[in-house]
Amino acid sequence: MTKPLKIIKIGNSAGVVLPKEILARLRVELGDELSVSETPGGFALTRHDADFEEQMKAAREVMARRRNALRELAK
Repeated sequence: MTKPLKIIKIGNSAGVVLPKEILARLRVELGDELSVSETPGGFALTRHDADFEEQMKAAREVMARRRNALRELAK
């Protein structure tokens, strides 16, 4: 699905208005949080998952602490 979106001024910031069809496909509504991630083809917009973010934070901490061991295992 490709749909052109217009950037609008919101106070001192800028924003994009998402049509209700896109909100329905994302399964989000007013007040929900979204995450934006960069992909090889551009950017992806997904529903924010707080549990996943917490798990990724823990994983990053473990990877930072065990960097040398992970490097050896990757050989």
